[in-house]
Amino acid sequence: MNSNKIVITAAVTGSFGDRSVSSLPITPEEIANSALEAYEAGASVAHIHVRDVDTGRPSMAFELYEEVVQRIRDRSDMILNLTTGAGARFAPDDQEPVGFAPESTLCSPQKRIDHVVRLKPEICSLDLGSVNFGSHVFVNCLPHVEQMAEQIQKAGVKPEMEIFDLGDIEIANHLLKTGIVQGPPLFQLCLGIKWGAPATPQNMISMKQSLPQDAIWGAFSIGAASFPMMTQSALLGGNVRVGLEDNLYMEKNRRASGNKPLVEKAVTILRLLEKEPATPDEVRERLQLN
Repeated sequence: MNSNKIVITAAVTGSFGDRSVSSLPITPEEIANSALEAYEAGASVAHIHVRDVDTGRPSMAFELYEEVVQRIRDRSDMILNLTTGAGARFAPDDQEPVGFAPESTLCSPQKRIDHVVRLKPEICSLDLGSVNFGSHVFVNCLPHVEQMAEQIQKAGVKPEMEIFDLGDIEIANHLLKTGIVQGPPLFQLCLGIKWGAPATPQNMISMKQSLPQDAIWGAFSIGAASFPMMTQSALLGGNVRVGLEDNLYMEKNRRASGNKPLVEKAVTILRLLEKEPATPDEVRERLQLN
C-alpha cells in the first residue's frame, strides 16, 4: 500500500456516554448505519461496541453484535474490528475489597471473545495490560490475554493490540516472541485516557519508537486532543482513528452530529497533508488479512 494512504478507523460508539450528551448510536441498526455513513466519508474500518437497546448501557449480547455485523456486511466491504474490551471492568465492593461492586463486569476470557470466534471479523481489539480506567480498573492479566490471543488467531482474526502505556508494548513483544500473535503486528496507541498515557507529542513519539520494527500502527486520543493527535499520527507514518467513542465534538463548543462529519474532518486534514484515505482492499493487502 502506498505510504501516503492512511487507514481511517471509525470508532462508532464506545462504552461511555448516552443520548443525553450526544447523538451516540445505540441500536444495532443505528450503529450499523453510522458505520456505513463513516465508510461513505472515507473510513475503511469500523471499530464496534454494542449497547443494550433499552438502557443504552454497554452490552456483550451476541445477537446485538451479530445484527450489526450482518447489516454492515450486507451493504459494504468495510473491514470490521470488534471490541473484546467488554467484560474486563472491576470495581471493588467498599465493604468487602475482594468482592465485586455492582458495576463490575469481569468474566472469563472465552466469554469476552465469543462473538469474535463466532462472527470472525477481520480484526478485533486485544487489550494487553491492566490500567485504572476512570473510577474502576480495566483488568487484563497476562494468562487471560494469552488465552484470548490464541483463540483469536485460531479463528483467523487479526488482533489489534491496544497500547495504553509503554509496559503494554513489553507484553506485546512477549506475545510476538512466543508466537501467540503472528506478524505483521498491528498496534493502536491509545492516548489521553485517564489514567493511561497523556495525549502529548512526546508520549506518542516514545510509544512509536518502542514498537517492533515491522509494526503497523495507528494512534488516537479522546476529547479535545483527538484531531491534533490524529494529525501527528499521520505525520509519523501511522494510521488514524476518529469517532464518537473518542470525541463528541467537531471543534470547541460544537458537537458532532454523528460519525460521518468526524471522518469527513479527518479526511480534510489528511488531504492538507497530501495524504489519502486507504480503501478496504488496500488495508486488507497491507495488514495481510484473511
